Amino acid sequence: MKKLSSVTFDLDGTLLDTAVDIAAACRRMLAAMGKPARDEAEIRIFVGRGMQTLIERCLTWEMPPAASELAEGMRLFRLYYAEENGRAATLYPGVREGLSAFYAVGLPLAVVTNKRLAYTLPLLEQSGLSGYFQVVVGGDSTPCLKPEPEPILYACRQLRVAPAENLHIGDSINDVMAARAAGCPVWLVPYGYTEGVQLLKDSGDLIVPDLLAAWQNASSLFFLPVVS
Repeated sequence: MKKLSSVTFDLDGTLLDTAVDIAAACRRMLAAMGKPARDEAEIRIFVGRGMQTLIERCLTWEMPPAASELAEGMRLFRLYYAEENGRAATLYPGVREGLSAFYAVGLPLAVVTNKRLAYTLPLLEQSGLSGYFQVVVGGDSTPCLKPEPEPILYACRQLRVAPAENLHIGDSINDVMAARAAGCPVWLVPYGYTEGVQLLKDSGDLIVPDLLAAWQNASSLFFLPVVS
């Protein structure tokens, strides 16, 4: 692998376990609409491709929801998730240690998530992670969501690095597809939200157990800034 200059990170399932909050908002949405309940295990599988796909999956049984039903579900989810966001979210082991190691050497870091900025920014602040990142790309920052490459390409432009010199770290095939289409190397953590698809050994360029291990594997690969 060639030398690298920056790192972009997925959020949900990579830095933070947010499924409890997402599931709570989904269950409130379903109850308000008079729909059958979904359990947290189901909803974890639905996470990964943004809010609209999440709600569509929650509202799909024999058939997908009508457009009006989907719109109402999204309206209610936004309302409830604004209240649930961050209540039970927790850092995965090794996240703070890994981010601190990347940050300590002056590497430019960014978050690239399909979660809207209105939820992403407060969540990063509340979890004490916001100070690590120069750039935050949310699901409403670009016209497309991951697995399209544009969110990662946008982050690279903001960081002023070539995509080939950026390492993307995520938890799912969506991150792999987005990074590869953007021309970035991609590493995966094994503990996040995979939409029920098992990660294989060759799903990304490397599978690392946590972000501290990611730093330990990556430290020799970076053009490190001169820290005075």
